[in-house]
Amino acid sequence: MFRNLKRILVSLVALVTIVSSLTVLVGGCATAPAKTSSSTPTPTTTSYPAATPRVRFKIATTTSLYDTGLWYYLEPMFEKKQNVELDIIYAGTGIALDYGRRGDVDAVVVHDPAAEDKFIQEGYGTNRRYFAFNYFLIAGPASDPAGIKNLEPEAAFKKVYEEGMKNPDKVKFVSRGDGSGTHAKEKLTWQAAGFKYEDVQKSGKWYIEAGKGMGPCLQMANEMQAYLLADISTFLSYKGKSQIKLESLVEKGNIFLNNYAAIAINPQKVTTAKIQIANAFVNWLISPEIQNVIGSYGKVEYGRSLFNPLSTADQSIPGLPNIVENMKPVQ
Repeated sequence: MFRNLKRILVSLVALVTIVSSLTVLVGGCATAPAKTSSSTPTPTTTSYPAATPRVRFKIATTTSLYDTGLWYYLEPMFEKKQNVELDIIYAGTGIALDYGRRGDVDAVVVHDPAAEDKFIQEGYGTNRRYFAFNYFLIAGPASDPAGIKNLEPEAAFKKVYEEGMKNPDKVKFVSRGDGSGTHAKEKLTWQAAGFKYEDVQKSGKWYIEAGKGMGPCLQMANEMQAYLLADISTFLSYKGKSQIKLESLVEKGNIFLNNYAAIAINPQKVTTAKIQIANAFVNWLISPEIQNVIGSYGKVEYGRSLFNPLSTADQSIPGLPNIVENMKPVQ
């Protein structure tokens, strides 16, 4: 009996010893400190300072400055100089001015003097400065079915109208039809040619209102082998990239002068307008540095400048803004 009891006691002692050993072993593994690298500190919410966002400065600009790529070139230059984030909306002049009226932008770059005058008279725009110019042209198929090559603009429009009425399947005209500066120039040229624009609109299927920007209209006219009014800069850009096969048929004519203006949004009318940055933007465009950039843009790619800087222009050009007044920095 005692022998059996002794065996039981020995077995219990052995079992307790094994359990104790396992407890120590497991406990040691659970409490062993993790190895850490002294060169990699544990990140905290205060390890890195928060980035300070740059002020956003918004402008609305004509599609020709977008289609030619000029703004892609100028945008980073202004952002670096003023330490701002430049947001650009590309639209026809009419829509760009509406953005200004609504307070969606801080400045506009447009090319419709009559619409600009109204915008300023309404109190929305201030500190207008013209900074560049070029010309419009009539582009069309090389076959020139209406026979307008080298005519004056007014005579060319009249001929397109007459031939389009007689043969609408062969002679077509694509209009921007979007309230842009180019569209305004087209309507002015129809008027100078002796037509009411409303009559032209309803004259037949030869006249096509696209409601699109300059680039898409050039491509549409190219596909249809139609005539259209285009600014020379966008035409050369698309022609140089072999995106169209249309030819420039009519370039001469005082009515085709195309002046570009920058206008700050008036903070007295639109309280959110950033007038100080807008004034700096206007002054930057008329500065000698940027005037030189504008004058050289496109020469390498297209053999001629796409835009003419106002500062070096011949003041005797009919319809050109006063150069001295426009080169005065705004305050």
